[in-house]
Amino acid sequence: MGSASDWVSAGADVFSAVGTVGAFTTGFVLLRREHRREADRSEDERRAQAARISAWVEMYVRTDGRKELAFHIHNASDMPIYEVELPLPGKSDGDGVEFVGLVPPGQTIRRAAPQEWLRTYAEPEPVEIEFLDSAGRRWGRDEQGRLRQVGQVAV
Repeated sequence: MGSASDWVSAGADVFSAVGTVGAFTTGFVLLRREHRREADRSEDERRAQAARISAWVEMYVRTDGRKELAFHIHNASDMPIYEVELPLPGKSDGDGVEFVGLVPPGQTIRRAAPQEWLRTYAEPEPVEIEFLDSAGRRWGRDEQGRLRQVGQVAV
């Protein structure tokens, strides 16, 4: 049998080993948490411009007094958006998209909506939109306002 000092020394070694493993585990968990936080921050930055784009259909009165329906595309960001498209429901041919092109920063662009929509119009409502942000990523927003990167699952 070993002496008491051998037992104390072995106990200290075990305590030291457990402390080392615990410190490594704690460091690893904190590193993963920080990595996840950084990924979330990066995702927020990536979505920042796209989140500031909206589109809706709304009736307005022309200067001659006639009522017309129009798409409104609003860019509340500090950068332009490009290749703006408004898919038109119920049209599967080549005319199924209203192409707007560019929407400058801080502006709302208005384009005529199909006149046949005027019969069922009740109030302003969101419409589907697709566009490129200033970094060249393609985004879409559906009629419920959900934003998604095109080719990805809606969030």
